[in-house]
Amino acid sequence: MSNSPPKNVALTTALAFHYQMLIGLDKCFSLEEGQSVWFEKDGDVSITSPDTSASTQTEVKDYKAPLTDHHENLWKTLKNWLAPEFCHAQYGALVLHTTQTFGTTTRLHNWNTQTVEQRLAVLTSIFAERTDEQLNAKKPSEIIKLQKFVMASDDDLLKNVLSKVTLFTKADDAQDLEKNFIAKPVGIPKNNLSSYLQGLVGFVYAQATQQSWCITQQDFAAKCEELTALLCKKEFTFPLFSGYEASDVEIEQHQERLFVQKITEIEHHEVIPDAVGNWLELQNSLLEQLDEYPLYKGKTVTYQNQLVKKYKLAHSSAQLEATDEIKGSKLLYNKVMQEQPLNMGNDIPPIEYKNGLLHDAMDDDERDLKWKVEP
Repeated sequence: MSNSPPKNVALTTALAFHYQMLIGLDKCFSLEEGQSVWFEKDGDVSITSPDTSASTQTEVKDYKAPLTDHHENLWKTLKNWLAPEFCHAQYGALVLHTTQTFGTTTRLHNWNTQTVEQRLAVLTSIFAERTDEQLNAKKPSEIIKLQKFVMASDDDLLKNVLSKVTLFTKADDAQDLEKNFIAKPVGIPKNNLSSYLQGLVGFVYAQATQQSWCITQQDFAAKCEELTALLCKKEFTFPLFSGYEASDVEIEQHQERLFVQKITEIEHHEVIPDAVGNWLELQNSLLEQLDEYPLYKGKTVTYQNQLVKKYKLAHSSAQLEATDEIKGSKLLYNKVMQEQPLNMGNDIPPIEYKNGLLHDAMDDDERDLKWKVEP
């Protein structure tokens, strides 16, 4: 992330938030019993522990520009930790976690080995560079405001906070973090590691609610065990299906596809988000480079043909029983979508996989399938 105004602010914000999430995920791997990772509790990422001295609050910055004496990331972070609403007593360590390197002339190089008095002296010397004109300006710059706030803080409070501060620089970027994650599991085939990472990332995001966002050590360990057991299997393994509901943008993007038009034809508009979502999940699963991919693709073709045969019988029966075209068509759709999947060998596929295959078959012009029934 550069300091220049981004061309796409929403995308930049999303990437920064995703990086914050990856840092939290990284910390999940080191959790001990009774500990939890929190997002946006007292800042970006926090580790809470029954032992306060082991609790950590971390501010996460993904920046390319170097960390210099007057860089906003340092002073804004200190201001946050000195704010009245922040209780530093809950944490044994306060960490500024940044991808930045130290500037060549900065006085912050030795921060982590310095005493509280030495750290305060460094900040004092940096602040002393400000002129009276800068400090007394009617509209001082943001960095001046931050520095004035920090240096005007209660002396005891400032020293207590500074005693806990660690500057973690040159942190791994998002790509390096993801490489580290997939290097952790043992026994998962190489081509399944991407699914392992996606499973963990999805799990972390899924823990967010409107009230809090927390991952406990127990829940994280259980998820890791679940994914490892799933993806370490030597026999055929289905990719993960989550029952994805398509967004408005995705629905608009695919509204001209045959399978969507056939649902529109029977005026069953409310099921389209699920239908497009199931179809997208199927397409994405066929793009994943699983170790079992050739087997998965072959089984999928065979399984789809079985589903189509079963569907044709259901459609024929629906036509015999129908008295109302739209109602009968919707009932057929609902019945077929709700049916449990046929077994595939010793496995029962995810229902989203089954439904995605049916929508995919509906999208095939040569099969000439339709939901519409005609009394």
